[in-house]
Amino acid sequence: MSQIDEDKWDRIYQGSEDKIIQAADVLRKNPHLLPKNGKALDAACGSGGNALFLSNHGLETYAWDISQVALNKLANKAESGSTNLVLEKRDIVSHPPDTNSFDVIVVSRFLQRWLVSHIINALRKEGLLFYQTFTKARVDETGPENPDIRLDENELLNLFKPLRIVHYREEGLVGNIDKGFRNEAMLIAQKLAND
Repeated sequence: MSQIDEDKWDRIYQGSEDKIIQAADVLRKNPHLLPKNGKALDAACGSGGNALFLSNHGLETYAWDISQVALNKLANKAESGSTNLVLEKRDIVSHPPDTNSFDVIVVSRFLQRWLVSHIINALRKEGLLFYQTFTKARVDETGPENPDIRLDENELLNLFKPLRIVHYREEGLVGNIDKGFRNEAMLIAQKLAND
């Protein structure tokens, strides 16, 4: 990414409300899968809903984002007690996580396909990946217009094939499109001990 990307995201977060953002569904609906302790990363954390969720579940949580504005807003939200939250202005595209550095990695509404191998390598043995982002199959205009940053059908399954799939959900345009989990895919996967 570049200074242009940084400026763009700073403007977006500067104009956004300071409301508490919920964690992504993939995380919020599956907290029972989280380890009792360990080191977690909310990659491209944005408003920080995932980071706060992870931190509140007792994980030493790192929240990385390219936008200092987003991180400042997250710091204000976290002031009331989250001592295990570390905020870092970091462009994950230019500076991916180190190998074997996290027990949990959460990525939501962000897609850089070439980072997949870095994400897999950054997981420790038996580490968990929680991933949720937009699909090309959609029922409304939610999410980015650019199809290059939207997933093809079952693409998350293919991208993270080296990991053990724990949970996957992608409903696409099947059945009653007025109900269910639409416009996105979610995946929870684990790095096996022998990887």
